[in-house]
Amino acid sequence: MNRFVRYRSVVRGVALLATAACSTPKEYDVVIRGGTVYDGSGGAPITGDVAIRGDSIVAVGTVSGDGRLEVKADGLAVAPGFINMLSWATESLIEDGRSQSDIRQGVTLEVMGEGDSMGPLSDTLRADMLSQQGDITFPITWRTLRGYQDSLVKKGISTNIASFIGATTVRINHVGWDDRAPTAAELEAMQAEVRTAMEEGALGVGSSLIYAPAFYAKTPELVALMKAAAPFGGMYISHMRSEGARLEEAVEELITIAREAGVRAEIYHLKAAGESSWPKMDKVLARIEAARAEGLEITADIYPYTAGATGLDAAMPPWVQEGGYAAWAKRLQDPATRKKVAREMRTPTDKWESLLLAAGSPERVVLSGFKADSLKQYTGMTLAAVAKLRNATPEETAMDLVVKDGTRVGTIYFIIDEDNIVKELKKPWVSIGSDAGSLASAGKFLKSSPHPRAYGSFARVLGKYTRDEKVLTLQEAVRRMSALPAGNLRLARRGLLKPGYFADVVLFDPATIRDNATFEQPHQYASGMRHVFVNGVQVLKDGEHTGAKPGRVVLGAGAKR
Repeated sequence: MNRFVRYRSVVRGVALLATAACSTPKEYDVVIRGGTVYDGSGGAPITGDVAIRGDSIVAVGTVSGDGRLEVKADGLAVAPGFINMLSWATESLIEDGRSQSDIRQGVTLEVMGEGDSMGPLSDTLRADMLSQQGDITFPITWRTLRGYQDSLVKKGISTNIASFIGATTVRINHVGWDDRAPTAAELEAMQAEVRTAMEEGALGVGSSLIYAPAFYAKTPELVALMKAAAPFGGMYISHMRSEGARLEEAVEELITIAREAGVRAEIYHLKAAGESSWPKMDKVLARIEAARAEGLEITADIYPYTAGATGLDAAMPPWVQEGGYAAWAKRLQDPATRKKVAREMRTPTDKWESLLLAAGSPERVVLSGFKADSLKQYTGMTLAAVAKLRNATPEETAMDLVVKDGTRVGTIYFIIDEDNIVKELKKPWVSIGSDAGSLASAGKFLKSSPHPRAYGSFARVLGKYTRDEKVLTLQEAVRRMSALPAGNLRLARRGLLKPGYFADVVLFDPATIRDNATFEQPHQYASGMRHVFVNGVQVLKDGEHTGAKPGRVVLGAGAKR
């Protein structure tokens, strides 16, 4: 071989080696570089990297290999995805699977099932759900809770989802809307329905006891449902029977259910509702801690706002609502019944929970959403203002609106003490839930004026209560929104930045993250969240949604896989 041929062979060999080196597969799918890593445990953060392969985290610390996608995280906090312990994204995800308002706060798991769940559905309950649809309409093609969840994933959603089975749903399926105890046969059927849901992946049983017909369920019924869920590791989670006049008794009922059924229990949106009840919070917190010291696993979640949101049903006595919406609306058109309801709406009592009385004034009650186009003009107005326009009392106005709208009417009540929010946040067993849908600032969502918690609950904890007011350290705030709820729910491989865990990862700027939604202008996204990964797929990039929908159903510990 002459010198020229040898030279060409060497050059070709070097080129082949260079090409081979350039085409070597990257070791990781994603490497997040140089962020301040808060792993979710509550421990001190480290400066380091997070490597992702497929849907899982494979390395945390110093990562030497390359990723197909390299994300610079200098100056950013890197944390596990946040878990929304009380989500009402049940319908909003059907309308828009991107979960915009929550993804832009770092929420990667929506936990549903406060009393009402999206299955299992009897024919009667299915028909009722269809009749009560408002701005968002959809066919109901499923029967079971798992069927609903699978239909969402098939359609495409950006967040993961999980759910409790609703005690109200189970009761309606077998007892209807009647104010009575279930028969022995009915209770047995209710327990069987709970067992089936637990096998399909439900997290436990959720109740909402201030509302009819859940209000009609007595403690033994709830214990029986939880005994059915207990062998599957189910949790009892409850909007308690009272958050006002009988708050302490309601906490005692929850503790009793946990003890008698042998289960964990969580209080939904822990609060003392109404100024006269605000001083009770210290005793409530002490009672929960005493129960925990006894060995019971009692926890709570909150939303960090001084107003709650529900419907005008929470302003009327449960007896008038027996039989469901149609029977309720019919009664409200009877003059004698209207007088009795109006009188009870104005009279303090510990027999049922009135959020109108808890608010203290109709000026502190805001109407947030209507189904009827003719009533949408009142959206965002106070009940007092609407009553004045209609030349009627607030009680008469509330009854008229429920009848004319065909729904319970979305309502915001200012009932919560800011000092109590701080006290609750300081407790290490308190996590966060929005008690709202995951919305978008466009389309059908703009037809209502929602509580700002839909757009800001998690960002508000990180901004207002952590950075600005220093109620929490940042590592503790992250724990409350990730590892704490994941552990309470017994979720496998969620809630920590740890090798082997699912790659639900969020990157945000601690200096700028904040909630921007207000009661006057609620459709405002939070700011400061930069990147979000769900199951290893980037859903938020540089603060903008990528359109990716990698969300999955997250199953309870007792699910038959």
